[in-house]
Amino acid sequence: MKQVILSIKENKKLTEGVMRMRLEGDISAVTSPGQFVNIKLDGFFLRRPISVCDVEENTLTIIYKVVGKGTEKMAAMQEGDLDVLTGLGNGYDLEVSGNAPLLIGGGAGVPPMYLLARRLIKQGKNVSVILGFNTAAEVFYENEFNELGARVIVTTADGSYGIKGFVTDAMDMPYTYFYTCGPKAMLKAVYDKSQSDGQFSFEERMGCGFGACMGCSCRTLYGNKRICKDGPVLRKEEIIWEK
Repeated sequence: MKQVILSIKENKKLTEGVMRMRLEGDISAVTSPGQFVNIKLDGFFLRRPISVCDVEENTLTIIYKVVGKGTEKMAAMQEGDLDVLTGLGNGYDLEVSGNAPLLIGGGAGVPPMYLLARRLIKQGKNVSVILGFNTAAEVFYENEFNELGARVIVTTADGSYGIKGFVTDAMDMPYTYFYTCGPKAMLKAVYDKSQSDGQFSFEERMGCGFGACMGCSCRTLYGNKRICKDGPVLRKEEIIWEK
């Protein structure tokens, strides 16, 4: 973990309620796809945890959904500096992916799949990506994944774009390993449908973001783990789904 000051270079609307922010500065602590940052906002006690979409040289890209007063304030920012905790969380393990990994992102779980796809493709892997949304108006980053060279499939719950249904309706393909991020109900459905080992990135409410407050702990096969520090990525074999 590293606390840094990053400068806003872009804050662009991608869809209604979804923004892309590019920040510039020391991002050396971000080393793995799946890690997140925690952003301090004036007037708010708790920082805002947001997954990393991409890193390149001294530029960090995040994509966030405007869901409350904190992210509303972020969406209005076009310049200035932010106090950011970087390099949080464990990130995905790329070494176990095999030759044909499948990446599955749902809604706000799509952004971390981008850096992961870019790193896997750089390793020469044959990457397939499933992006799940509720409706066509919510779809983002399909073109960016295509430009990386990934095979991209989009699903929408209402059938207004791509395959009608959920991400699990597009999983009937050969793959050597899978990575996924999204809401818990989607993760459980992917778990039940999956035919290989994989890694899951969990979205949880967080207090501190670095393991001190124990507010985001969960039970696993190997004992309690903190989503912010021991996660957010957990392996398929260790997950215990709460009833």
